[in-house]
Parts: sequence; C-alpha cells; structure tokens
Amino acid sequence: MGEIQDTLFPLESNRSVKVRAEADSALTLNAGALLLREIGERLGLWSMLERGLYDARDGHRITHPFMELVRTVVLLAAQGWSRLSDADFLRRDAAMRLAVSKRKGESPLLPRRHAREPEGLASQPTLSRLLTALSTPRNRSAITGVLCSWAAYRQGLSVEQPCDELTLDLDSLPHEVHGEQAGSAYNAHYHCRCFHPLVVSWELGDFLGARLREGNVHTADDALDFVLPYLDWASAFTRQLWVRMDAGFPEDAVLSTLEARGYRYVARLKTNARLERLAWSHVDRVALKAKPEERIHTIELRYGAQAWCRRRRVVLVIDERPLELMPRYFFLITNAPRQEVSGGQLLERYRRRGVAEKDYGDWLKALDLALSSTNRPKESYRGRTPRERSEPVDSFAVNEATLLLSMLTANLLHSARHLVEKSHDHRWSRETFRMHVLQGAARVARSARYVTFWIEHTRAQYWHAIGQQLKKLQPARGSPLRLALPSPT
Repeated sequence: MGEIQDTLFPLESNRSVKVRAEADSALTLNAGALLLREIGERLGLWSMLERGLYDARDGHRITHPFMELVRTVVLLAAQGWSRLSDADFLRRDAAMRLAVSKRKGESPLLPRRHAREPEGLASQPTLSRLLTALSTPRNRSAITGVLCSWAAYRQGLSVEQPCDELTLDLDSLPHEVHGEQAGSAYNAHYHCRCFHPLVVSWELGDFLGARLREGNVHTADDALDFVLPYLDWASAFTRQLWVRMDAGFPEDAVLSTLEARGYRYVARLKTNARLERLAWSHVDRVALKAKPEERIHTIELRYGAQAWCRRRRVVLVIDERPLELMPRYFFLITNAPRQEVSGGQLLERYRRRGVAEKDYGDWLKALDLALSSTNRPKESYRGRTPRERSEPVDSFAVNEATLLLSMLTANLLHSARHLVEKSHDHRWSRETFRMHVLQGAARVARSARYVTFWIEHTRAQYWHAIGQQLKKLQPARGSPLRLALPSPT
C-alpha cells in the first residue's frame, strides 16, 4: 500500500506542490458506508432484511451472498453513487468492501482464497440481477414489511401502549423518465412522460411504502386499495389515526371507507361553481373591509357533491393580506366534528403536510432515483452464451422494487441524521447530512490485527455523537417483532 513515486502531473501554478497517487485502497471517500452499516446493524435493519428476503438462486453458482448484494445497492445509493455501474468503479474501495461484507477482520480486503469467495464489490450485471430477484411479489412484500416494522421499531411504537394520535400522509408523485419504459406514459397534468406512483409516509419522518403506477392514471386510482393496509397496520399503534391527502383523493368511495373504519381525514378540496357560490359572500365581506389586516379566516360550511352519498363538513380558509386586492382562499374537507377539531386546528394540521412534501423532494434529490429498467433477455453469463434463453424480466416490477429500495435507503439516512440531531442543533436534509458526515476522506491503515480508518477531524465530532447515541441502544438481537404488514401486490 505504498505510494507511487512518479508525479502524476506538474502544477505550473505552484511548483512546490506535487500530485501523487496512493496504491491499492490506501484512501477512500466512502468511510461513511461503515457508519451506515453499523447503524443498520445496531438498529436491526440488516437482520430484518435477511429474515424477510428470499434468495432463489442456485447455491452452486453463488459468489456474492444475497445480503452483501442488498447492502451494496443500499450503501452505494446512500453514499451518493446513484448508478449500479458505479460499483465497478468502486470495486477495490476498502470502506465499501468492509461495509457490505459479512466476513470478519480484514478478510474482505484480501485476495480470494477460492473461486466462490467474493473479491471486491459485485459487478453491475450482478446487481441488476439482484433487482430482478427483488422484484418478485414475495420480496417486494418483504421490503414493504421491513419499511413499516423498522420504522415502528425505531420510533418505539407499541401495541400495548398506543399513542394518542398518529398521522399518515398519502400522496402521488410524478417520476419523469426519458424513454419507452414499460408502464410509463405522457401525463397531461405534469406535461411529461413519467410513472405516477402512490407514496405513503407518516409524520415521524419515515416512508412506509409505495406502489408504482402507469404514468397517465388519475391521482386517486387504486389509492383506497393501496392505503388501507397501511392504515389498518398503523391503527394498532394509536388511539386515533389521521390521513392527510391532497385535492386529487377526496372521492366518495375513499371518504366513505375512511369514515366507516373510524379514521379521521383532512384533505384539500378542488373548487367548483357550487363551492364558489358558497364562498363568495364570505370572501366579499373580507375583501371589502376598510382596513385589511394579516389574518386567516376559517368558515364552516356543509357541502355535498353530486357524486357523494351525503353532505360533509367543509372548511373555507380565507387568507387576508393587506397589500392584496382579493384575498386568497381554498377549501378543506374532513370528517372530524367541529367540537373535536376547530377550523383553525384543522388548518394547522393540514399545513404540516408541507413537511411531508418537503421530505419527498429531499428523498428524490438526495438519491437521484432512476426508474429505467427495460426488458432485455440475458445474452451472456460469466462471459459465455447461456445454454438456455433467459425468461423475460418484468421491468415494471423491477422498477417498483427499485422504488422501495430507495425508500429503505432514505429511511436509513433519516435514522442516521436523527442520531446527530439528538446532540447537535442541526436540521439537515439527507443530502446535506451526507456531505457533512458521510462523504469525508479517510486513510486506510492495515496492521497485523486491525484495519484502521483515519477520518477528517471536521467530521469526527459527528461520528462521535452518533457513536454515543448508539451506545445507549441495546444491540439488536435478531429482528424486532412484526405485525401483519401491508403488501404492495
């Protein structure tokens, strides 16, 4: 691991500076992968995945263990390497090799001793085959189960001691693609070719699951079938469960089912001519005030659309501002009684939905999610032509598995930054947390007994803070108890 003596190139700007290269694995920018591996280990994430996922590969052909491949995909994305082909570039990276391997000591860094022992990270084709393996209904359901049960376990939620209230956010997100991916389509509302997945999260900061949909479907398509299993699961942890939605979801079937099951909801309501007629007298009264002021007005209404089975409570929200000619206004719909939740309280609850929407953007920006799988038959295996033609790949299912894995990575980053927030007054996004804590340079030193990583001093304080928080945790022994969990299929 000595250094190359030849100078790579001279610097005309300062001839006293020399640029040289370190030999095999002496330096790394991915020391943060070791930190994430330890957080996942102590919080039981890896053991839950190992128990839930099913490996259908032929054992006689396996070089890389299944969980090593899963950790490779998750940790690559968490470190900012958004393409599977980046694994080829990082094949010899010491931090990544130690972070993904189940072998102890320095053995992950040593040359292989036999043909079936992995040496370095798996290749891009191997990781692509992993995503195909994860796309089966059984494994997609397992990932969804881990998303939910790991979130509940980390938050300390208990069926025996339910909390007073819990809120889930239901949303749909356009995910733009460039190509003819199976299931993608042009969406006239978003003016792009995209997928249109459904996403559910909760107010505690974790993503709970997703369902990939074709790009041109309506916002509420399959929303009820998708969200009900999550609501039934989460209701075990709370005395009162709330659902927040945007204006695309309030259809009569959705609202009636939530009411029948005792779940509270709040959603924005699309305006129409009848609602405008109900609102205009109140809006005029505010607009014609002699001295406008900075104020929010909430007015109680009863409204029933023609497609609804009955009238429901609607709250008109008027945003009065002194420098605007006409006040802004919109409508909220809920099944919570006025005696239980006032109009102002309902508005405050709905506005907290902005935190969830910000978190969606943070997730997609930090992980640069790419849904681009195509159905290509396998033309080679280990450099040779396969004896039998491979079965067609369900590329739509592969993309859904990729989406769920991305959520799992986002939750891992969220749990890591939360450990820093307990001792430092930082409210970082996932991307900022990665830059400040995970992506520091480190020197790798190997001795007879240890592999030592020397990290930058500026990041050491955050590593120390996370280490102190992990010391307070009991080591995870196996998987936390799991309830019946939602399934994406």
